[in-house]
Amino acid sequence: MTAAPGVAGFGTTSITVLRTARDSAWMRPQMVFGYVIVAFWLVLVVGVQWIAPFDPLASVGQRLSPPSAAHWFGTDALGRDVLSRALHGARYSLPIALVSIVASVVVGSVLGAVAGYVGGIVDAIIMRIADITMSFPAILLAMAVAAALGPGLNNAGIAIIIVWWPIYARLMRGQVLSIKEREHVESAVAIGASRSRILFRHIIPHASTPTLVNATMDLGQIVLLVASLSFLGLGALPPTPEWGAMITEGAKNFYQPWIAAAPGLAIVSIVLAINFIGDGLRDALDVKARR
Repeated sequence: MTAAPGVAGFGTTSITVLRTARDSAWMRPQMVFGYVIVAFWLVLVVGVQWIAPFDPLASVGQRLSPPSAAHWFGTDALGRDVLSRALHGARYSLPIALVSIVASVVVGSVLGAVAGYVGGIVDAIIMRIADITMSFPAILLAMAVAAALGPGLNNAGIAIIIVWWPIYARLMRGQVLSIKEREHVESAVAIGASRSRILFRHIIPHASTPTLVNATMDLGQIVLLVASLSFLGLGALPPTPEWGAMITEGAKNFYQPWIAAAPGLAIVSIVLAINFIGDGLRDALDVKARR
């Protein structure tokens, strides 16, 4: 018995629409913009020494000279080229932000998965620690930890990990509580699979999509948090050309706005691009959104 042409056509059309929606979600204009900007900054992280016009630590012009053909964003109080320093800043701000978010995701996801799967006193202890950590404003707690550890980008990264892991612990715990009741997990339990195998083979992979999307969206906030700590003197130390530290220099020279303009534009561009990619990634991986 064959299906009616209209029904078959409708089914084929529906599949085509779903596939088109899935594929186009990765190539929306916002996503393409995000790809281009992120790729640009990643290229700078790898090869900025060949791209930047000047040495970021060398005095190459008059002090506090305004933007010109030789120095597109002018020079700072020591005669250093602001554009070159902003480009080199990607080597400091982006890697520490990426390492911080990856470490936060790994630590938080593992603890959250263990809490959700084991339950009982283990769940209570991990979640109470997470609740206590999340009860403080992120920037204030990061400032306190960074101040206790001492200024420096590495210590700023540790402070961010301490602040950010509870987000992923709670997210993963909720996913695990939902997934561990599914049939494939119950089947694994029935055949005698170990608890660690069930957790890391049958539960965590199915709970990773929301974590991946959330981490992508949070990466932009981490970039801002790294810059904020450096702006407050708790991150990169002079003469490191880090974006937050450069904005601090710009604040000291209020009537030379070009000093803060280059790092400010750099932060805006990378955060905006990451948010575009995260938003598109959420739509691409969300089955309900595709429908």
